[in-house]
Amino acid sequence: MDGFLTYFFQDFGRVLRAFADIFVAFFNFLNYLLNFPMRMEIIEAYDDSFNTLDWIMLLIANISLVVILILIIIIFVRFIKPRLKFRVQAKEYNMMAKRVQELQRDVLRANYEKDRLLNMRLEELGGSPDKIREQLARESGAAVDEDGEGLPPEGNRNTIESPCVNPEDSRFFRLTTVDNFYKTSYTPPIYDDTVTLAGFCEQLRMFAASELYLYYELDLIRNFVASLGTARIIILQDISGTGKTSLPYAFGRFVNSDATVVSVQPAWRERTELYGYFNEFTKKYNETDFLRAVYEANYYRDPHMVIMDEMNIARVEYYFAEMLSILEMPRQEEWKIDIVTATWDNDPCLINDGVIPIPNNIWFVGTINNDDSTFAVADKVYDRAIPIDLDSRADPFEAGQTPTIRVSTDHLNALFDEAKASYPVTEEMEQKMDDLNAYLIREFKLAFGNRVIKQIREFVPCYVACGGTETAAVDFIVAKKVLRKFESLNLGFMKDDLVKFETYLDRIFGKGEMKYCKDYMEYLRRIN
Repeated sequence: MDGFLTYFFQDFGRVLRAFADIFVAFFNFLNYLLNFPMRMEIIEAYDDSFNTLDWIMLLIANISLVVILILIIIIFVRFIKPRLKFRVQAKEYNMMAKRVQELQRDVLRANYEKDRLLNMRLEELGGSPDKIREQLARESGAAVDEDGEGLPPEGNRNTIESPCVNPEDSRFFRLTTVDNFYKTSYTPPIYDDTVTLAGFCEQLRMFAASELYLYYELDLIRNFVASLGTARIIILQDISGTGKTSLPYAFGRFVNSDATVVSVQPAWRERTELYGYFNEFTKKYNETDFLRAVYEANYYRDPHMVIMDEMNIARVEYYFAEMLSILEMPRQEEWKIDIVTATWDNDPCLINDGVIPIPNNIWFVGTINNDDSTFAVADKVYDRAIPIDLDSRADPFEAGQTPTIRVSTDHLNALFDEAKASYPVTEEMEQKMDDLNAYLIREFKLAFGNRVIKQIREFVPCYVACGGTETAAVDFIVAKKVLRKFESLNLGFMKDDLVKFETYLDRIFGKGEMKYCKDYMEYLRRIN
């Protein structure tokens, strides 16, 4: 035993001492590296004999030591970091394990219930799994091929001339119901195509007052009707309770075509909120009021309003982006909504190649509340729409009983076209707008866009035909489409410029004119 211990000490003892010397040498290295006072004393002992080159070499040597220290720290961090793993406490781990067990039991119960229901259905259908698959496909309106895959229903393509389709057999229940009504029960009305735009505005105002007890200024009615000849999207905005929804509702009642009200929800983020979607599980299409209104409008020529109630309770540019792009197309034939990728034989009559056309007898009216509970509307939405503020209430007035009228969209569009030909923007007004545009560019770095110029040239004639004046029409469009962009400027330092701008408006358009623009300037000075 003594001999072995002597051997072990001489042999393995040397190995262990050499291994320990590694750690001793490492700690000595750190001691010498980090012992800055000692190293400063050494440098001071030799600084008298150092020349310029020696000092440079000394600097390089010390930088090298700092680099070595940084590398050691990095290596240490990389070595220790993977080993500092998060550890779940024992109590929390037990709770998680218990929850997993409960979920496993729930899955087992669900599978058991599913098997029990399938067995019951199997007995009803004679015990064949293939029959179950065929029956389920038949109930969803689809056929199955030899491999059991779903196929579109067979039969003749559903057209207006073909017999009615049972809505239960179609994946579009509501749209097929619309088809059947217009195939069997609809009789086109007799339209009164003698009314003028001025008379239309007067009668609409009197009807709203006498039948609905809704009172509006005549200028507001003219702005609304003239907007129909300018854009397909109209925005009615201001605080809640000013009658924004009531105006297009009254219009629908007046022309005997009740408006469709679509209540926008805060969670809306994409196109399916408007158009619906095809459910692959049920093989049915989830149809919306918006989709039904657009589809049904293809069957008649009455003007129809689709009201997007509280439009900005969700982000308009998210769910309405595709519609904005569609209505921007120059040709009305290009106004189409893609609904499905493939057409089935018993689909609604007016769905061709999976798309629904948007007719020219439908307008989209969005109501917007300006408060903290809603989102700001993007410029691209405002640019494509005609915004109208309902910031005041008209006093009640006596109105005799006023009947509704039946006017076709073709007649309204003809009146708008006639107005644009009869009352174009005068050369004098064109020159004033050019001067105003130059002034806004010079003083505020704002300009009339091409879309605004086009809207002015279409709105002004329609407004004049409704009984208004050219200056009042320009005043309205400039205030709502151009001056609205002032809100993006730092107006706190521009109050004097706003006063000068009002003076400029008086000089160009005359005192007492441009009421909308001046009121808006006053509003901007007040809030800033």
